[in-house]
Amino acid sequence: MTYKGVIAGLVAGLLVALYRLGIEFGTEKSLIAYRFLKLHPIYIVPWLFLIAAVGYLTYRLVKLEPYAKGSGIPQVEGIVLFGMKMKWHTILIVRYLAGILTSLFGVSLGREGPSIQIGAAGSQAFAEKFGKNKLEENYLITAGASAGLSAAFNAPLSGIMFALEEIHRTFSPNILIAATTAALTADVVSKYFFGLKPVLQYTSIPQLPIRYYVVLLPLGVICGIVGAVTNKGLLGIDTFYAKLPAFLRPGAALLLALPFGLLLPQVLGGGQNLIKMSEGAQIGISLLTLFLVMKLLFTCICFGSGIPGGIFMPILSIGAMTGCIFGKLVAVWGLSTDYIPAFCVCAMAGVMSGSVKAPVTSILLMAEMTGSLIHLMPVAAVAFLALLTSDLLNISPIYEVLLERLTGQSKGSAAEKKPGAIIEIPVELGCTVAGKKVKDVSWPEGALIVSLCRGKKELLPNGDTEILPGDYLVVLSTEQRFDEMNRSFTELCHADP
Repeated sequence: MTYKGVIAGLVAGLLVALYRLGIEFGTEKSLIAYRFLKLHPIYIVPWLFLIAAVGYLTYRLVKLEPYAKGSGIPQVEGIVLFGMKMKWHTILIVRYLAGILTSLFGVSLGREGPSIQIGAAGSQAFAEKFGKNKLEENYLITAGASAGLSAAFNAPLSGIMFALEEIHRTFSPNILIAATTAALTADVVSKYFFGLKPVLQYTSIPQLPIRYYVVLLPLGVICGIVGAVTNKGLLGIDTFYAKLPAFLRPGAALLLALPFGLLLPQVLGGGQNLIKMSEGAQIGISLLTLFLVMKLLFTCICFGSGIPGGIFMPILSIGAMTGCIFGKLVAVWGLSTDYIPAFCVCAMAGVMSGSVKAPVTSILLMAEMTGSLIHLMPVAAVAFLALLTSDLLNISPIYEVLLERLTGQSKGSAAEKKPGAIIEIPVELGCTVAGKKVKDVSWPEGALIVSLCRGKKELLPNGDTEILPGDYLVVLSTEQRFDEMNRSFTELCHADP
């Protein structure tokens, strides 16, 4: 599994690096194009024709492969958790063509979600030829997803944690080995293309003194609220787009990008420029608030249209602006403005945690993207306070909701659930099945336990086999009810908190 993880990471790293170069090129050219249009408005008319052509082409591409639209993370979760299948070759074609084409218009979408799916698709291509069985193929797809995030942000630890926390939602030594080797390999590839510097230059900011930790409490609550609003906005924009025919939706987003590009070019692209602007804290609260609101609105418009693109970086930019505004406000009461960048880092993790509901990944991502661990404690505090606030507001994890929508639409599509999918479930201490024999457990209908992994041993269970805490059950589902079966096994094998 180790050497296969390395190969999967190499494939994913190369694919994601090329995608990242294409997206960055497109975003840079969009800024040049809008500056030209602002000085020469007569060319707006042919630009409208270009919008119509690219919008329709994007619609056709997404129609060719519906599961290449949007973020890509729910699609990978569907493959790993529910046995859905992905046509990796069409995924790659649509991701590259549609993603780079629409980036030329400055859409407010990030590279991380598509990078995760591109990494998973590349690993699937490798696994189909060299994987021993369906379970190992599943591991390698998860490893590819981990490598995708690692290459997108130069963040291998975040890639590993994201694979465990969000994609696979469980811990397994095999998953850990595959994800770790793939993420580290992809990070080496990414650094070859983009250098050794962290994605965000926050290494020189001063450490927040402990006496100021009290202000993290209101910051965490605010980040939770902003994350909740972001979550609701990204999920609720479908109501607007439902009124438009499907073939007009990508074009509508590109058309609405025009006034943003002419009047507020700062909100174009993923938002790394806004993060840098927030770190510098050189602009006023009113302008920052305008940028924050417009960035959120523009991101919702672009994401809801189905254009291939992610939301990690836009969410991080929203968080950075939230932290900067908060820092400027508390500076009125005597807090030094030198600590505003620290609030930005904390708020980025907080808003992501409140929206995505992946706090550990958010914390690690901030440590790796800024290249510094000195802010780990305040970042963690804000991330979990934001998560608590989001929970109190009854906010569902955004990718979980998107996955539910996806699985509800998957019948008869390219991402059909495939019969005979294999899942692996860890047995926790204190759960229902721990200490019982196989024959004494009421298993879900249509499930077959094909093996039991105990340490390095793989056992073929029978009715008298005793199930111990720490075992891993490898289950074959014989019916197309993977979501229900996954929930049933989770209830049986996971201990109540």
